[in-house]
Amino acid sequence: MQIEIRKVTSAEKDAWFQMRKGVWPEATDDYLLFDMDEVLASDIDLIFMAFVNDKPAGMLEASIREYAEGCETSPVGYIEAWFVDGEFRKTGVAGELVRAAENWAKEKGCTEMGSDTWLDNEASIRAHEKLGYKEVDRLVHFVKQLEA
Repeated sequence: MQIEIRKVTSAEKDAWFQMRKGVWPEATDDYLLFDMDEVLASDIDLIFMAFVNDKPAGMLEASIREYAEGCETSPVGYIEAWFVDGEFRKTGVAGELVRAAENWAKEKGCTEMGSDTWLDNEASIRAHEKLGYKEVDRLVHFVKQLEA
């Protein structure tokens, strides 16, 4: 199986959008579309898409951040979103996407790469660990609505 990794352009925007739905299935289309043009035009954000036989197989959204939890340097590369279509999981697609993002971050002067996932996303946790990422913290977020 031949895996090709390319930087996403506006030509792949529809496929990228569909994969964003895979990452955040509960989000509205408007929410998912909101920043796509801005991300495409950014110098500190990059989207990679994996293709197998010219079929979109996965995507990874990466950014350059000033800070990331557990990192000791700045700037730091960061995996913002990562999705591999079900039929291409466990085929090497995820690893190729992550390596492309890591290489891009190195080119931008980063010496560390950060990422996150939900506490209950065991598949993502295992995938991160398999690719050499170490868990550095666990965090629970809280919110309270204030009465007027």
